[in-house]
Amino acid sequence: MQQDLINEHFLNPQNVGAIEQPDGSGKAASFTCGGLVRIALRVDTDRKINDAKFKVIGCHVLVASASLLTQEIKGKTTAEAAQMAQHRKSYSGSALNAYEPSALPAKCVALCFDALLSAISEYSDSIREEWVGDDALICTCFGVTEREIEQQISSQSLETIDDVTRSSNAGAGCGSCSSLIQDILDCHSRESRL
Repeated sequence: MQQDLINEHFLNPQNVGAIEQPDGSGKAASFTCGGLVRIALRVDTDRKINDAKFKVIGCHVLVASASLLTQEIKGKTTAEAAQMAQHRKSYSGSALNAYEPSALPAKCVALCFDALLSAISEYSDSIREEWVGDDALICTCFGVTEREIEQQISSQSLETIDDVTRSSNAGAGCGSCSSLIQDILDCHSRESRL
């Protein structure tokens, strides 16, 4: 049954190709097997993934994994897709985790998830650059501003990125904002010592 689905997605892969001017694109490669995955995303104003396309150089399992993943993330927000990729081993909602390890080798699935995270990170970086709000937008996956993070740090005496993530969800998605959160923590720490 599992092998049939893999063969189906290899012989008739969904979402193969490119997106003209994608909102985010990312790639991941393996030096071990020589596999390469590129994923491109089209994201709407509500941060939902409207379209996802992929290109693969690699084995039939890598093609099937990319096909399954791009089907699965359509309709999800970038935050939902990023959390799925970040917590890939424990994310029970993913069709990719429903297969026995021998059916979809972990390295193939990991390459696809890494390419997805890279695409979401690129999207997040571009959103931060275009942000026109009054406060600096730090976490685009969850829409958390610098002021919100600073308030959480002050009111709850937060000291680490993990503390901030638990408190506000900032950094729980693609992770591209982690260095920005650390800068805010460092600044708050310096100010509190003065």
